[in-house]
Amino acid sequence: MNTRAFSLSLVIAGMAMFMAWSYIDTQEAEYLKTYGNLQPVVVAKIDIKELELLDDSKVRLDNIPSKYVQPGHLKKIEEVYNTIATVPIKAGEQISLPRITQPGARTGLAHQVSVGKRAMSIRVGDETGVSKLIRPGDRVDIMALISPVPGQQELMKLKTIFQDVLILSTGYSITNSLPMVAVQRDDEIKKLNLNAYTDYHAVTVELTPNEVQRMTYLVSMSAKILLSLRNNDDKTIERLPATELYDVLGEDAQEARDFYSNKKSANGGANFGPAPKSRAGQ
Repeated sequence: MNTRAFSLSLVIAGMAMFMAWSYIDTQEAEYLKTYGNLQPVVVAKIDIKELELLDDSKVRLDNIPSKYVQPGHLKKIEEVYNTIATVPIKAGEQISLPRITQPGARTGLAHQVSVGKRAMSIRVGDETGVSKLIRPGDRVDIMALISPVPGQQELMKLKTIFQDVLILSTGYSITNSLPMVAVQRDDEIKKLNLNAYTDYHAVTVELTPNEVQRMTYLVSMSAKILLSLRNNDDKTIERLPATELYDVLGEDAQEARDFYSNKKSANGGANFGPAPKSRAGQ
């Protein structure tokens, strides 16, 4: 074995390693001088929606040069626990204090009412509220069953009052609300799973101020309010006439007209309005 050649190889290899280390060290020093030291920063692991609850399944910890660290950044994942995103956050973006908040007034229903609109609650049941299968974010048509004379079936009409109305909330559950909520009931704290929550008796809809007045009038007149669920992408507004008893009876409508007309005559016209006129096609 050529000892001299081997020693020379070791020297050359050592010099190469020293030069490589010196280059890397110089580059690292230049990098740190330009971009700063690496700092732990909490970033979004997935896309996060506005008003979505944050936890460790949606964020991760990354090391980022200090030059690119945003003001108000978070350094520990624990800092985002029980907070809510105030704006949509894309995967990979930093989680900073201005982009999150604690649950409170600004994360409630008022934050979700469109400018120029109002929120109004309507009582519903299984029959009137699509078996309580309606969820926040759905869109419905609102119908009212009314009669100018209470108890007069022949004068009662069903009218579609509003179409394509946004549902803001169903009971405790609101659009983009937390999946779980705790409520006080009989001195007991009960957690409700809002993703499967059907124990509600009212829905809150978004209407214009004028529509709110009209709806309030109908409610004050004890008109029966019914909802029909529609596809969220269906924006068609139908021109629908009111439906009355004679529309439902169809070919038997004339018999009913004659009956009410004779009953009116027998009572001297008291408590009975005029028999409705036949509609075209009947």
